[in-house]
Amino acid sequence: MQKGSIGVTTENIFPVIKKFLYSDHEIFLRELVSNAVDATQKLKTLASHGEFNGSLDGLKVNVAVDKEKGTLTVSDNGIGMTADDIDKYINQIAFSGAEEFLNKYKDNANAIIGHFGLGFYSAFMVAKKVEIRSLSYKEGAKAVSWVCDGSPEYEMNEIDKAERGTDIILYIEDEDDKEFLEKSRIETLLRKYCKFLPVPVVFGKEQEWKDGKYVDTDRDNVINNVAPLWARKPSELKDEDYLKFYHDILPGQDDPLFWIHLNVDFPFTLTGILYFPKIRNNFEINKNRIQLYCNQVFVTDSVEGVVPEFLMLLQGIIDSPDIPLNVSRSYLQSDSNVKKIASYITKKVASRLEEIAKNDPANFEEKWNDIKLFIEYGMLTDEKFCESAMKFALVGDTEGKFFKLEDYRKLIESAQTDKDGNVVYLYATDKEQQYSYIKAATDKGYSVLMMNGQLDVHFIGMLEQKIEKSRFVRVDSDVIDNIIPSADKKEVDLTPLQREMLTTVFKSQIPSIEKSEFFISFEAVSEDAQPVVITQSEYMRRMKDMAALQPGMSFYGELPDSYNLTLNTNHPVVKRILDAAQAAVGDKVGAIDNDLTAVNAAIKSINNSKEGGKELDEEQKRQLSDNEARAVELRKQQADILTEYANGQPAVKQLVDIALLGNGMLKGEALSNFLQRSIALL
Repeated sequence: MQKGSIGVTTENIFPVIKKFLYSDHEIFLRELVSNAVDATQKLKTLASHGEFNGSLDGLKVNVAVDKEKGTLTVSDNGIGMTADDIDKYINQIAFSGAEEFLNKYKDNANAIIGHFGLGFYSAFMVAKKVEIRSLSYKEGAKAVSWVCDGSPEYEMNEIDKAERGTDIILYIEDEDDKEFLEKSRIETLLRKYCKFLPVPVVFGKEQEWKDGKYVDTDRDNVINNVAPLWARKPSELKDEDYLKFYHDILPGQDDPLFWIHLNVDFPFTLTGILYFPKIRNNFEINKNRIQLYCNQVFVTDSVEGVVPEFLMLLQGIIDSPDIPLNVSRSYLQSDSNVKKIASYITKKVASRLEEIAKNDPANFEEKWNDIKLFIEYGMLTDEKFCESAMKFALVGDTEGKFFKLEDYRKLIESAQTDKDGNVVYLYATDKEQQYSYIKAATDKGYSVLMMNGQLDVHFIGMLEQKIEKSRFVRVDSDVIDNIIPSADKKEVDLTPLQREMLTTVFKSQIPSIEKSEFFISFEAVSEDAQPVVITQSEYMRRMKDMAALQPGMSFYGELPDSYNLTLNTNHPVVKRILDAAQAAVGDKVGAIDNDLTAVNAAIKSINNSKEGGKELDEEQKRQLSDNEARAVELRKQQADILTEYANGQPAVKQLVDIALLGNGMLKGEALSNFLQRSIALL
């Protein structure tokens, strides 16, 4: 019998292990099963080097629960340990047996999982006492038992053991840990952490329903699939295989759109399968849909850092022994390898998308709306991906046709280049509500894109930066004749008084709309164009749209919506309204305007006296105040006359309401009044 103390530098190592070594106590089962798998893999490696000549048949790991005895046992028939091995690898914490083994057999021992030599000690997170019973593969080796009660003291004895391999027996006594004596709990953990281990993991026997109850059969209940799809060669797999695997790991999901099989062995080792799910008009980001494995051992589903943020929209599995992990294998450490792997995955995803777009454009276009959000998100957040995606990203027009960005520019640049040489990309966000604007644009020979996605506001801004000499303009942001400014724009032929009259006549008839303000503008466009059009500033509307997505821009969100009610001064109806107003109240308004001109001239003359920093004397101040008050009174008189006149002009109200109706802005009482007026006008 041998007694001794475990080689640690402090006596409180076990409380540290129990509380802090691993983020979740359930991890102990993964660690013990992984160690057991390592033991079998080591035996295979020794056999390949001619250092083990025995049979490799039936290599497996057994997990057993005995609730009455309060034990959980993990057994393997792998390499086993001698007393010296236990003394070296168990009694000296953190001297990793796997690490030494890898160094010796580094050329073909990549399937060895362990790296840190601390996995075994996770057993003490749940067990009051742990026993090791082991028989080494070595000729003439004697079986040995090692027992420790969670203190640095241990006891080691020779024992009788017929079969090669190691049993790890956990004695579980604390109430808080007795959940790990429940078969259902253990099976759940095994399926979570061990379902793809490369060696069969057996947990009891398969059961079948017989005589009104489940009974054990003679077949082993194998938890895992030892040859998961990502570990196989893509050339030997069919679409059906990928779809079946997808539904195995993510039951209840619709079929994926397509997938990428990762398979690289230089400058790092990485395998895996990433699936593109359908993503509609909201972010279905579920950050546990990509699982990270290390040599088929589940590590974590928190893969930030390994997988770029925008790829978190994907689903599937990645497996790499080259991703650095801490002792718990639960958190990733940032280093150059992680960055290289993230960069590789991004490049591979972009390459796969470009391949599909090139080789099967019809299929790519068909699925574009399902992946548009993902691609736009990637282009907005990852510069490298954006560079690649500019070659295959699509834009769709209002007729449902799709174009690559470069092809679309070639299509529109001859007809949609403004006087400054910028190619103007027209777009709509609501095909029904903006129908009249879209029709006006297409009737003029322009193409209009549909940009109604959740990220399109930001995407448009990004494209304007990426595409030289380009502007994106929403189709309802100006009258159609001015939406793409040309050098031969016609000037509005109105006097200042005529502008004032039309402004007051029309503005006075706009119904009150909450958080909205209107400005009257004038354009001399085709007489066939609409007489009155409501447009909204592209800049302000974008700012408000962004404010809805970015809390930091809330200032813009609080501003009222600003609209232009644009009068087409060449339209016969507008001309007729102006002529009628001039005939009815032109003399009165003109006389007031003459008085106002004189008053404004007096105000200007007094203000000119202040040039050179001179102060006004008291008489000048009085005159300035009287004239300013007189100007306000005259403007009010003028506005009252024009408003009273406009109130009796149903045609003006009708034009305003038609423009509002075309923008979906005529509601409630105003809509009811419009309907009644329309009937009356008939």
